Amino acid sequence: MPNRTDQPPSKRRRLVHGLIWTGLAASSVAAGLAIGTGYAVYNAASRLPSFEDIKRSPRGTTLRFLANDGTVLHRTGPAYGEWLSYKAIPVTMRQAIIAVEDHRYRSHFGIDPVALARALHLAFANRDTDRRMQGASTITQQVARTIFLSRSYNIRRKIDEVIVALAMERKFTKNQILELYLNRIYFGGGAYGIDAASRRFYGHDATELSLSEAALLAGLPKAPSSYAPTADKEAALGRAGVVLARMRSTGQETSAPSKPKGLTFAKAHDPQLRTSSRHFVDWISPQVDQLAPGLSGNVDVYTTLSPTLQQASLDAIAAHTGKGQQAALVSLEEGGAIKAMIGGLDYATSTYNRVTQARRQPGSSFKLFVYLAALEAGYRPSSAVYDGPINIRGWTPHNSSGRYSGVIPLRTAFAWSLNTVAARLGQDVGTAKIANIAHRLGISTPVQRSPSMVLGTADVRLLDMARAYATVASLGRSVVPFGISRIEMNGQTVYERLDYEPQQIVSANNAADMVRLMSGTVDYGTGQASNFGRSAAGKTGTTNSGKDGWFIGFSGGIVTGVWMGRDDARPIPGMQGGRGPARSFADYMKVATKDRPDVITLSPLPASTGPSRPAYGRDTPTTITTQKSERPAESSPLPEAAISTPQATQPVVDRAPGRSRAIRPTD
Repeated sequence: MPNRTDQPPSKRRRLVHGLIWTGLAASSVAAGLAIGTGYAVYNAASRLPSFEDIKRSPRGTTLRFLANDGTVLHRTGPAYGEWLSYKAIPVTMRQAIIAVEDHRYRSHFGIDPVALARALHLAFANRDTDRRMQGASTITQQVARTIFLSRSYNIRRKIDEVIVALAMERKFTKNQILELYLNRIYFGGGAYGIDAASRRFYGHDATELSLSEAALLAGLPKAPSSYAPTADKEAALGRAGVVLARMRSTGQETSAPSKPKGLTFAKAHDPQLRTSSRHFVDWISPQVDQLAPGLSGNVDVYTTLSPTLQQASLDAIAAHTGKGQQAALVSLEEGGAIKAMIGGLDYATSTYNRVTQARRQPGSSFKLFVYLAALEAGYRPSSAVYDGPINIRGWTPHNSSGRYSGVIPLRTAFAWSLNTVAARLGQDVGTAKIANIAHRLGISTPVQRSPSMVLGTADVRLLDMARAYATVASLGRSVVPFGISRIEMNGQTVYERLDYEPQQIVSANNAADMVRLMSGTVDYGTGQASNFGRSAAGKTGTTNSGKDGWFIGFSGGIVTGVWMGRDDARPIPGMQGGRGPARSFADYMKVATKDRPDVITLSPLPASTGPSRPAYGRDTPTTITTQKSERPAESSPLPEAAISTPQATQPVVDRAPGRSRAIRPTD
């Protein structure tokens, strides 16, 4: 049998030479790869930012909108907590994450060759599929891709990940890399870093983590969306058990229990509150960048919204809104701070904000401006006016009752919401004057000058109407509704609403008389359903065929406006401002004014808050009081000027509120 020695010398030499050259080529390639890799690592290390620069680098902008008691109303963007130094991170947290994520972390040089080979093999095998590359990346590799690399999954990214990981091990200490990992990795529930995760899931900062709490958090980075306790509490607890077992088997914590113990999760925020407040959050969100440009990092927006009053407002309108109907409510302090805002019955089905976006006809609630114009023209609550048929160039308004009362005091005409009297006042003072007052008090939509405008035919926003009524409640001083009181960025205050002296929009005396008129609406007029047992003032509003129902009023320093109707503006049988809206107002105000004085404020108020503006007007009384049963006095009738006014049949003069009248107060 031939053997190797029998082969010709030339063939043996060629074989040996081939093996030698193959070895040399392989060695050259290996050397080249080593040199190339070494250069790549050196180059990457030289380009890496310093450890302190990485800590200071932006981590994305996170906005938290907080209610006035600190309750989180809404969160946008990733959530980051405080940056914890390596020493501040609990030992059990460091042990747990090393045990479950990279138990040879202290001994390797940034990569695990066996795990890396497996990951590359899987990537090559799955190159024509949508499957992501899998493999047990080291903690260093995870930091590399989290901070420095894209989120793509391919061989090129894996090679870059290895190079950056080796570079990081060259430039940073193991403790620094672990600190970066625990402050940047995603733990689920919108939380990045252990401090944010601890606050999110346990309600306290990460320096107080127990062994079981740390084990649960350490188990989350593998699959945050699956293991986060907010997603699946049982899965989170099961994963925590795995971490505890790894801690025992790797010697990180030999006394670790088999199951997590003593875990108490943070109470989830009321989903109904968070949903109902979204209309409010949507309203103030665009204002954040205007008030504090250039925000980054962790941004906390402190708002004026009261969770208690927000829930009370939702309950109040839901109790009196029929099927297929919509409703809105806004409540603010006389200084302008929004305490509650319901833009619709269900944000999940409609994000349309009926407080700030919807334009609807206000009906008789617009008469606030008509009567203010009359007061500025010299009328007083006791002035006599005439309620009877009227024809203004073919327009013949009627009272909702279809009846007339003849000569009556101004206060009675307002309380009963008499359309004929409003029409006469409009002709006497001028519709241009009325439109001017409406705009002065905050109506931002166009107001036509036709005679019928006195009955509320212009489209207006509920927020604008509430602002106007707040101005009257503040004795004629300007009110600017606002929802943001303070903004903090990374723990530093970057915006805070300041005190300012408001403008005097109408004289305090005229505003006080207007309050007297509105208190009559509640006490004996069309808004009696709004009476909740405390001093209050307000006005009803109803449009033709019951398409819209309004009630806007105030008591104890709180101004509240309610609207009800349908989005398609279809008529609603029985809809009146003095019914559902007034009752919702009463239900809500019982809660809103519970700890406030039982007064209608008619004395100078403290300065409001907001941007500084010049003041004008000095007509401010020291103290004015309102009596619920103030008897109307009579004076000479209103001159009829050039208006055609047929004599009413059997005119009746009101002599005392609450007694026999020719008409019943309806709106």
